[in-house]
Amino acid sequence: GWIQIYAENNQEAYDNFLQAMRIAETDDVRLPIMVCQDGFITSHAVENIILEDTDTVKKFAGEYKPAHSLLDPDSTLAVGPYDVCPYYMEHKVQQAQAMKNAKKAILDVAADFERTFGRKYGFFEEYRMDNAEIAIVLIGSTAGTAKACVDELRNKGIKAGLIKLRVFRPFPAEELAAALSNCKAVAVMDKSEGFSAHGGPVFADTSAACINLPKHPVLIDVVFGLGGRDCRVEDIAKVYDYLGGIAYEGKTYETYIHLGQRSNEKEVF
Repeated sequence: GWIQIYAENNQEAYDNFLQAMRIAETDDVRLPIMVCQDGFITSHAVENIILEDTDTVKKFAGEYKPAHSLLDPDSTLAVGPYDVCPYYMEHKVQQAQAMKNAKKAILDVAADFERTFGRKYGFFEEYRMDNAEIAIVLIGSTAGTAKACVDELRNKGIKAGLIKLRVFRPFPAEELAAALSNCKAVAVMDKSEGFSAHGGPVFADTSAACINLPKHPVLIDVVFGLGGRDCRVEDIAKVYDYLGGIAYEGKTYETYIHLGQRSNEKEVF
């Protein structure tokens, strides 16, 4: 039941932290929130960022006003009790509704953040997706590498695009499906292994989001970067080339692939 927001770089991580408190403290949300970034690749990197004025940040974040104070003697409550059958279902439904409510809170806070600091955020970033026919969906710092690859492909006349997910929970299913609706082939790049024998968690949610489109793209999952394994522009280019074979040449394809591992077996890429 945690909200999850991801950053491509340290500026986004900083900005996400400023927004996270207000999102989590929204009255009809009140859920814990994770601000996530790539360990080592960005967390241990030296990078210039814009640090905002302290007073402006405090004004934006606001003062925390708890719905229930643990120190109020006139409003006692139990904290962390065992949730038993007569109440558990109702509590889980309330949490599920709060996660749905979080979508509006995320956009509202992002809009206020843009007005205050001038940087725009949403559920995801669309990079050169206007007329994209092949696209990649991914999370985190690899988006910077993928953007460089997209630029190279666009210079060659290839209609490649990228969607960088910022918000994974709540999952922006309808919005993501709409953004991918005109693509012919899409690769979801998961930097985690789901051990489902069918791909990772981002692929599972993305494919479920697209299933009800009148005409949905071919979707494949590429698991990569496990344990911090490096992913270069040329690696991303292999994925786009694979998508091109599906979209333009009708080649057969595997739905669930690994990228970048050492292997004695024949590799897809």
